Amino acid sequence: MRILSVIAIIASSLVIGTAAHAQQGIWVAPEDATAAKMIDLERQWAEAGCTGEQVEKELLADDFVGTAPNGTLYTKEDALKPGNPVVRESKCHLYGAKVRFYGDAIAVVYGTEGSVRHIKKGMVEKRCLAWTDTWLKRGDSWQIVAVQDMRVACPK
Repeated sequence: MRILSVIAIIASSLVIGTAAHAQQGIWVAPEDATAAKMIDLERQWAEAGCTGEQVEKELLADDFVGTAPNGTLYTKEDALKPGNPVVRESKCHLYGAKVRFYGDAIAVVYGTEGSVRHIKKGMVEKRCLAWTDTWLKRGDSWQIVAVQDMRVACPK
């Protein structure tokens, strides 16, 4: 009985250890073709407030859910709605992004971006975000399934 318990513990440890090892993420160089494409799409999304391009339609998965800086959740449908008419953005910029892969079908991109927002009655504010975007590969396509945005102090 004691031997069976020891064998069960060892077997469980091997299974858990193997599963944990399989989930280890690896940072990918920005020159990696997939990472470079993701970073370019993240740049396009960061600049969309200034360019007026609507990259969300292809970029976001149909079951996407994001968390805005104020804590509210939004869907792809929400992201595709026309923007707030009293806010115009300029100087939209992706400061940087890093990609980490978890196997062949999951990637997390960490980044920062900023813009200048022109609010009603001539008010202007610089707005910077740090974010985490989760990408999922379905078939041959990578799409964002979740994001978390947080306001941060803008670089000087």
